[in-house]
Amino acid sequence: MTPTIERASRTDTGLASELRLSVMRLARRLRNERQPDNPLSVASLSALGVLFREGECTVGALAAHERVQPPSMTRTVNCLVEDGYAVRRPHATDGRQVLVDLTEKGREILLADRRRRDAWLAQRLRDLTPDERALLREVAPLLQRLATTS
Repeated sequence: MTPTIERASRTDTGLASELRLSVMRLARRLRNERQPDNPLSVASLSALGVLFREGECTVGALAAHERVQPPSMTRTVNCLVEDGYAVRRPHATDGRQVLVDLTEKGREILLADRRRRDAWLAQRLRDLTPDERALLREVAPLLQRLATTS
């Protein structure tokens, strides 16, 4: 390995470590800012978020999106349906498939949770300088790209 490549590799490893730690701490703080009376788990809220963004989908598609095994997602969906946050419907063209969709109750709890966490983060962002906020605006799409690539 040439010195330049080795140095770049160590720099990337250091950056990876710093990003991992920072993103994990921010995610933890955002989880802690959830509605105190919100009965849903992080996994359940995440599944509701997928349904909100993507619309109705199969349990398999939800599991793939969340990168969990279908039996785990089936348990999550069962709880969401039992508590009135989601509904199951037969697939219009494939009788073997069942679609899961968000109910109004599910939409309300998801949006209330997002509003609370967004408000917390917006307050923290106000503590930054305009240049720092501008930098985060540029970085946010890159973080999204990192999070969604396999």
